[in-house]
Amino acid sequence: MRKMGLDLGTKTIGVAISDELGWTAQGIETVKRVSLEKDLERLEQLIKEYDVSEIIVGYPKNMNGTIGERGQATEQFAEHLSSRFQLPVHLWDERLTTVAANKMLLDADVSRKKRKKVIDKLAAVIILQSYLDYHS
Repeated sequence: MRKMGLDLGTKTIGVAISDELGWTAQGIETVKRVSLEKDLERLEQLIKEYDVSEIIVGYPKNMNGTIGERGQATEQFAEHLSSRFQLPVHLWDERLTTVAANKMLLDADVSRKKRKKVIDKLAAVIILQSYLDYHS
């Protein structure tokens, strides 16, 4: 059974999946957001395809640890995931994951155009990998 990591944005959702042993995270897709129902339909397809048993959602806290508007939207999305898929859904602190992902891509000399296409997927990998590392 695999774990799914999500980097939830307003326009896209970065998706990562663990290996079957739960050691490593791989980015698989950036879902373009259309509507809550369409977003959940696509995630359902991926959950079935990869036999996902647990979902980890990046939780955007403010730097002082408070929960802002994006954090509240993430909490609501996590509730939708939990009720629809009947799987454990965990919110995982994602502060600075997009910054880290951007730095990795800059260090790898990836062009701005290509960075824009993969940044959310890479952020999802960082979120999921940090969750896996913490729980190993």
